[in-house]
Amino acid sequence: MLYQSTRGNSPQASFSEILLGGLASDGGLYLPIEYPQITAVQLNSWRQLSYADLAFEIIQLYCDDIPANDLKGLIKKTYTSAVYCNGRSADRADDITPIHWLGLEGEQSRLGLLSLSNGPTLAFKDMAMQLLGNLFEYTLAKAKQDLNILGATSGDTGSAAEYAMRSKKGIRVFMLSPRGKMSAFQSAQMYSLQDANIFNLAVEGVFDDCQDMVKAVSNDLSFKAANRIGTVNSINWGRVMAQVIYYFKGYLLATQSSSEKISFTVPSGNFGNICAGHIARMMGLPIDQLVLATNENDVLDEFFKSGIYRTRKSSETLHTSSPSMDISKASNFERFIFDLLGKDGKRTAALFKQVETEGGFDLSKDPAFQRISEFGFRSGSSSHQNRLETIRDIDRRYGVMIDTHTADGVKVAREFLKPHSTMLVLETALPIKFGATIQEALGRPADCPTAFEGIERLPQRVVNMPVDVKKIQDFIEEHI
Repeated sequence: MLYQSTRGNSPQASFSEILLGGLASDGGLYLPIEYPQITAVQLNSWRQLSYADLAFEIIQLYCDDIPANDLKGLIKKTYTSAVYCNGRSADRADDITPIHWLGLEGEQSRLGLLSLSNGPTLAFKDMAMQLLGNLFEYTLAKAKQDLNILGATSGDTGSAAEYAMRSKKGIRVFMLSPRGKMSAFQSAQMYSLQDANIFNLAVEGVFDDCQDMVKAVSNDLSFKAANRIGTVNSINWGRVMAQVIYYFKGYLLATQSSSEKISFTVPSGNFGNICAGHIARMMGLPIDQLVLATNENDVLDEFFKSGIYRTRKSSETLHTSSPSMDISKASNFERFIFDLLGKDGKRTAALFKQVETEGGFDLSKDPAFQRISEFGFRSGSSSHQNRLETIRDIDRRYGVMIDTHTADGVKVAREFLKPHSTMLVLETALPIKFGATIQEALGRPADCPTAFEGIERLPQRVVNMPVDVKKIQDFIEEHI
């Protein structure tokens, strides 16, 4: 399997060659030259597989340059040996991503939550990041190299990456986060880590500033090569690839045969999670609708409804009660646009150059935009008041407490439920990560797993940073 850049001006490369680097040399993102196709017979044959065995069947299609026995061992290590923080062991097929059925809504439509928060940091990012950590360690050991990971987080990516990498040989993590823009619990998860290979940098800006600096460093090819810079954000193909798995698992748990179709609703900020759903659909998974849910930072909702992609300035990005989605420049969106344009790298490069120079682009009158419906995409947005009302309603009606981002997903999912259909909302995190809003909505605190009790009172280790690429580079050089 070879990979190409979305901007069409980088050499094709293997999985192992692109795993550690993140962005392609032309600034684009990697995608496989073609998506493997899954037949109905294959899909049905996977119904009784454990999560780890299912992951192997899919990942081996994208990762043929790692020996099969080694790959299987890495996947087993990731998905069957961990004990998850909420008490679930990952030893049974349905333990990692079980469906929590809420019940029937409207005209006999089933609504369920695909539970993705069973990992060590209580967020869906663990599902991919734990595998990425093991793949990194394996690849670096084979090459006898080390790696300096530079990442940006709006809340959950940072802690998931740091918990996945904290024990890995030859790896340091430099994580940028927007100072004061995450929940207290999210900040404490990251900043309380005292591991010598973890460096937290709190940036005086918003997530988009952090992400822009990560891209700037990654595009400085001489600095990147000299300092062995890699990424764990969803610009890294390995992250997206690993997230494809739970769409297949959710589908198999929710259906009886591969003749059925179901829909997924995905709370979306950086477009990585729903991009994985798009890829699963392109592989042949019978997905009816892929529903994108945003918060008040509704750049993506605006595009899917109008064809106009209009990013916001840092000062225009709103700080909301679903902070992990406070993003106006969605990195993975480029992968989708590349597919939408028929894999035209030259045109994709031109459009995203326009994002840099003009703040966006307009495809509203372009024939390509008409293909949106072919890909099954729908979209909607949610507000703070919607969030509170949805959290209260789900708690009252079903006795289930959901976090703020999942609430955005449920609110939008209900708008697109078809009669006699099945919709799965991708759960993003446990409610404790956003305790202040849960308290506001329900008048009581969110449940806290024992392992994280009192985490906000622990000593924190973090360095404040301005929005300055050179200072970030200097810090990295000083600490490697």
